[in-house]
Amino acid sequence: MRVTEGGVELEVPGEQTEGVEESVFYNPRQELNRDLTIATLRAFREREARAETYLDAMTASGVRGVRAAADGWDVTCCDLEEDAVELARENLERNGLEGAVEHRNVNALAHDEAFDVIDLDPYGSPMPFADAAFARCRDLVCVTATDTAPLCGAHFNSGIRSYSAVPRNTDYHPEMGVRILLSALARSAARFDVGVRPIFTHATSHYVRTYLELDRKASAADATLEHLGSLSHCEDCLYREAEYGMIADPLETCPECGGERVLVAGPLWLGPYRDPEFVAAVREAIPDEFGTAEAARDLCDALEAELDRPTHYDQHKLCKNWGLPANAMDDFLADLRTAGYDASRAHYGGTAFKTDATVGEIREATGGSLQQE
Repeated sequence: MRVTEGGVELEVPGEQTEGVEESVFYNPRQELNRDLTIATLRAFREREARAETYLDAMTASGVRGVRAAADGWDVTCCDLEEDAVELARENLERNGLEGAVEHRNVNALAHDEAFDVIDLDPYGSPMPFADAAFARCRDLVCVTATDTAPLCGAHFNSGIRSYSAVPRNTDYHPEMGVRILLSALARSAARFDVGVRPIFTHATSHYVRTYLELDRKASAADATLEHLGSLSHCEDCLYREAEYGMIADPLETCPECGGERVLVAGPLWLGPYRDPEFVAAVREAIPDEFGTAEAARDLCDALEAELDRPTHYDQHKLCKNWGLPANAMDDFLADLRTAGYDASRAHYGGTAFKTDATVGEIREATGGSLQQE
């Protein structure tokens, strides 16, 4: 079937017909991901003018590569499937665009050729492709991970195998996934003396997407690893405590409630996962004609305002735990700020928020207004 996305016309597999869709995947629900990719590439090119070459590592129908080519990038599309390679080539030609199309394993391609930007958007974990990307990319590695159950600890053993870390299934499971992924990517890059700086990251609709600016020197890799650490989480009262360092010293009992049901996760990325100034630049690079322009700008607004805290709370989960009704989020956050704490919404959902208050301090600051509801 024919679709138009981001100003380009594409032939893509039909969801219900037989043939090419069995080996070539196109997901219309990922349009927000792709719109933000183009906006991020635009913002990054303003920041790093020498960046010109872009590798769409798992091109499938070629939609991401074609859109990047239409935006002026020197594009290479790569895929293992013959049908995908042919469809990507046809979609470039259909739009009068130039670009290389490679029928091969992307790890082998990256071994032979370096790129300014490498985009990994596989089905499932990106980690089998991370080493090759960090070894050969010059400036920016873009990564999507769709295996959110292993990332957030719901599939515990799979998470350990895929990401060489211990994930935990908590009430802030989307953020657990973000920070497990960033930790694994940072450690992969460090093996090649490459430091990474997450400049734009979001967890949306069952996937995590991040953009990592690279600094190719050993001292930068060392500095990156200083952002890793562990997290202790009390299953009883929802208290959590982060500790930097590659060697965990987990809590044995919860300092808030004295409970012994304390989960430990790590190594996690505990540092910032976006640059607010860059997020603002991405928002400005989103044109009105993008199909998800409004949602993309709203997401950028939320990310820009979000506090740099390694976990988020869910207001409804807290209130259920306390046996209290939930009030309006704006009023809830205003109570925290009135009590002297920083507080912001989190982009993960309508009842997610971040604060520098502990769980006990949150209840003390908001409990009165909750009971009045």
